[in-house]
Amino acid sequence: PALRYLDNVQIWPSIEFVEQGSSSESTTVVANDPTAGSDASSTTTPVDVPESTSLADTTVSLADLGLAIVLVIATVAAVRNLPALIEIILLQRLPLDAGSRYALSTVTRYFIAIVGLTASFNALGIGWSKVQWLAAALTFGLGFGLQEIFANFVSGLIMLAERPIRLGDTVTVGTTNGTVSRIRMRATTITDWDRKELVIPNKTFITGEVINWTLSDPSLRLVIPVGVSYDSDIRLVRERLLEVAARNGKVLKDPAPQALFRTFGDSTLDFELRVFIPNIDSLVEVRHELQTAILLDFRARGIEIAFPQRDLHIRSGLEVLHPAKSSEHDPESEGDDDEAEDHRRKSPPGA
Repeated sequence: PALRYLDNVQIWPSIEFVEQGSSSESTTVVANDPTAGSDASSTTTPVDVPESTSLADTTVSLADLGLAIVLVIATVAAVRNLPALIEIILLQRLPLDAGSRYALSTVTRYFIAIVGLTASFNALGIGWSKVQWLAAALTFGLGFGLQEIFANFVSGLIMLAERPIRLGDTVTVGTTNGTVSRIRMRATTITDWDRKELVIPNKTFITGEVINWTLSDPSLRLVIPVGVSYDSDIRLVRERLLEVAARNGKVLKDPAPQALFRTFGDSTLDFELRVFIPNIDSLVEVRHELQTAILLDFRARGIEIAFPQRDLHIRSGLEVLHPAKSSEHDPESEGDDDEAEDHRRKSPPGA
């Protein structure tokens, strides 16, 4: 009885266009007014009905409003909990990586939200024919004020479909390096090496240049430059570099390490040790270990790691600051003056 009572409580009228046979006559629509009494429970308004169309008078009751509210609450609860439940029960049993499971969970969340909102609007008697003008206005607004938000939303869908970046990938966006920790509707969160979370709009990942260090292969090449003196035995240097790389357990055997004599430097013979490591997480640690091992090994075998050398010639600068005084005290100029004076004295008169 209580539910039947709620269904009888009318909140607002709803007019629907119904397709039917050809008709060109004017009809009268009765819209019930819940605030009026029983004697004045209806009003008549003439409405011109197009051909092959009729008007159906429906009302939205308090029960319909309650159903819509229940559907909204159920949709919110399903969006928050159902994707995680599906991942635990189903997705973790499938041969999928973490990025694929996250993408499927996000798409499921969007699908539940769309279905729930559509059902809620239908419960209120709001169909597509009644919101198409609102949709047109919203589309017009997307072209101006909401353009960036809409672009970020579409970019997020593209990222979930094409997966240029995935959850847990190590990426470089501009000058930002970090790990993808969250992909949302509008933006993606990257956690950098300082444990700071950077929120970057999704549009940046689609229209900008992004380096994904772990997209297809997480291994990474590490290059360590080494400069030795010109007196060093280059064969011994190359042999010791390869031996240092072979002793490190974090260096991959395939591809094999390389020790190359690059060029003749100004003060050094320039070598490079090129190795591959499993992932970017061990980059700093492996570089530290290899450089330390190279230094200790070279010292033990008398190989000098050279450094640039410069010869400095220091001048007093007096001849630049006081050129006249420097010429007065110049011994060579004084000797020339004495010779000229002696020549004048020895010369006969009239010569």
